[in-house]
Amino acid sequence: MSQGQVLVTADNLGQGATNSIERKLLFIGKAPENQLKVVSINGQSDLDALLGEAESALKTQLRAAMLNADGLFEAYALPLDDITTQLMAVDTAMVQGIQVEGIVLCEPLADKAAVEAVFTKQQEVENAYHRFHFFLGCVAGIQADTQTWSDYTAATAAITDGVAAYTVGVVPLLHGNDLGALAGRLCKHAVTVADSPMRTATGTMVGLGAAPVDMDSVPLPSAVTAALDDARLSCTQTYPDYDGVYFGDLNLLDAEGGDYQVIENLRVVNKARRAVRIKAIKLIADRKLNSTPSSMAWAKRYLGEPLRQMAKRTVVAGVPFPGEIKPPQDDAITIVWQSKTQVRIYMRLTPYNAPKQIVISIGLDLADGTVE
Repeated sequence: MSQGQVLVTADNLGQGATNSIERKLLFIGKAPENQLKVVSINGQSDLDALLGEAESALKTQLRAAMLNADGLFEAYALPLDDITTQLMAVDTAMVQGIQVEGIVLCEPLADKAAVEAVFTKQQEVENAYHRFHFFLGCVAGIQADTQTWSDYTAATAAITDGVAAYTVGVVPLLHGNDLGALAGRLCKHAVTVADSPMRTATGTMVGLGAAPVDMDSVPLPSAVTAALDDARLSCTQTYPDYDGVYFGDLNLLDAEGGDYQVIENLRVVNKARRAVRIKAIKLIADRKLNSTPSSMAWAKRYLGEPLRQMAKRTVVAGVPFPGEIKPPQDDAITIVWQSKTQVRIYMRLTPYNAPKQIVISIGLDLADGTVE
């Protein structure tokens, strides 16, 4: 004989939202206050109180980021002392569990070896913590008393020549605070992680430092920024007879032919990786995922949810606002069982096109017509 028993459990199907860290950055650089402490920053933060009243590289770039972001700006700052390097400070932040989309190094990188060391650190962090970042570094602006633009272009282009570092972007400090202004532009909530900082509809750059000149008092020529862009550095740009200062591509130092030569491609993939990783962790040793057709069809729907969320689009007053990626097709996810306990899952996402060069041809229509 037995007695009746009823147990009602609450199943956790892993359908909830995950924390979003997109548009949140960590800024590292020298400053006299709160050294080697991670400081939370938002649009209302008093940088003089947090980082010291004296001017510093960290405060300069953070102030520019705040001006070029929006009212929802959130970031972390990690002020350095005179001993700790920027890459050592990255380890400090990672041990403390700081989760951000990207890391901004405010002290200029001196040479090619320094740029390659940044990529090495990014790979170390990804392998150790499974945190997916882009790194933004900078190089010094022109020495107006000793360099011509030709001298500066040659010396600066050499820093990225031959470097393969698909998660690293390098910004020349032509105006002194270009790095922070660009970083703030990436943090705007009016645009998505799929949007290039080149997008003119995002608005002009705000609060840039003085326009640079060389030793001959020649203002920054557009040919120089174009040459630096060809060398895969990332620079401001202007359009003749169009007000404002804008930005070119945020170039990443991917090898020729790589998929991640611009920041927007890496940002959408990293966003998907973060979300899919959490869902995959929930599947460890769960027999709901098995090699039967019905299970694999369910798994594709389950793992594809982040892609569908990223693909959501809307239309406002007849104006289309696309999602971050195109809606995933049936073949966007492929599941391959390599053994009874090991499965390999392949996922593909498709970005939208965006015009970065527009050529318009206008001709005359001289056909005879009736004049009314």
